Amino acid sequence: MNSKTVKYTLLGLGLLAGISLLLMSPPEGLSIQGSRCLGVAIICFTLWVFQSIPLAATSLLAIILLPTFNILGSNQVFSYFGNSAVFFLLGVFILSGAIIRTGLSKRMAFLFIRRFGRSPTGILFGVTFTCAVFALFMPEHAVAAMMFPVVLEIASVLGLEKGSSALGKSLFLALAWGAVVGGIGTYLGGARVPLAAEFLRETYGTRIDFLSWAAAATPISIILTAIVFFALRKRFPSEIKDVSIARTYLSEELAHMGKLSSAEIRTAIIVLCAVLGWILAGHRIGLAVISIAAAVGVFVLRIAKWNEVADYINWGVIVMYGGAIALGKALYETQSIEWLVDRIMGGTEFSPWLLIALLSALSILLTEAISNAAAVVILVPLSYGFVAQTGIAPEILTLAVTIPAGLAFCLPVGTPPNAIAFSSGYYHIRDSLSLGLFIKIVAWCIFFLVARFFWPLVGFGV
Repeated sequence: MNSKTVKYTLLGLGLLAGISLLLMSPPEGLSIQGSRCLGVAIICFTLWVFQSIPLAATSLLAIILLPTFNILGSNQVFSYFGNSAVFFLLGVFILSGAIIRTGLSKRMAFLFIRRFGRSPTGILFGVTFTCAVFALFMPEHAVAAMMFPVVLEIASVLGLEKGSSALGKSLFLALAWGAVVGGIGTYLGGARVPLAAEFLRETYGTRIDFLSWAAAATPISIILTAIVFFALRKRFPSEIKDVSIARTYLSEELAHMGKLSSAEIRTAIIVLCAVLGWILAGHRIGLAVISIAAAVGVFVLRIAKWNEVADYINWGVIVMYGGAIALGKALYETQSIEWLVDRIMGGTEFSPWLLIALLSALSILLTEAISNAAAVVILVPLSYGFVAQTGIAPEILTLAVTIPAGLAFCLPVGTPPNAIAFSSGYYHIRDSLSLGLFIKIVAWCIFFLVARFFWPLVGFGV
């Protein structure tokens, strides 16, 4: 049986199971709304896992099915498109578009890489460090897209051969993995974090503020940045010694760009104000309000026009959020997720740290096969089903699923930075698979150790 047959068989079984729950009498202990909600969830989860249709289209399907089967009212379902996570992301996308469009990001990339690029090791560190730092303040896919032409030009100037150059492999894997490990550090690195935070707010009415999330996740990001750099350096030792031509290229490009433009200065001020606002006032007035204020500032200060940043707005992610959050809310309100967890556990009691270990391991594995946002959509509501049985705070379960969900290293499908870097042709899947699996295991160990021993120090004790 080939892989396509297996895929379509599992897809069909998943859809059949979901449809059966929609149409048949509910199982014992589950209400009819709960049974129908579980049916919709299984259908959507199946489509998200196998990506038979776009992720956003699956969310639209959820929005159709929830009111059709009287699980949630239509007004309530559509109201989730106005949730704060959607507007937070909209503002971040616009701000990222302004950073890229003005050339501020390119200038900073040139400066960072040139600063360290006196040797092959220095260039490798420069790419890894630059991508990781940028992904703390921009969506990781935007970082990868922004850095791709820079790294591609460096590889071309150095005359690196596609598919055979060890330095070429390490540079493009550094581009991808630097963005990946940086992207877990704050709310800004990926769409999965605002999505998970909104699940938490809608379900339990609590929040993890910008600074608290960074306190829990940034240490993991810093440690993994160093691990990625040293692993790439060891696995792919450079075949060349002299990289002065690349340093000359970077210097010439910076000279060609000239002094900081007025638009770059204004953009830098807005970014700084937004980050300070998220840290100092985000818990009081809301991250989304500050994000939209920064986006409005882009237009008020005439940094960009709407059509110039519209291409940087990922509308598919925004549409996905509305349906995903509505489905998560329905699973909670109908108590179907608690019923499912009770059936899975069968009376078995997990210790808190064993449960965190299992959920994080499942998350870090699942994100290699499906979108990390889809992994969060599936696992965060599921994890909330364990709150009553274990007494673990939902904030900790949210962190335990969402942070590992961002750590995709092995396959291009796992996350956009991997796909972007792989498109360069400088490395093969076997290169990312072998080393990526090792880094993934190390990353999970680092995550668990930080969660076990450091999180209690920043207010996330079990």
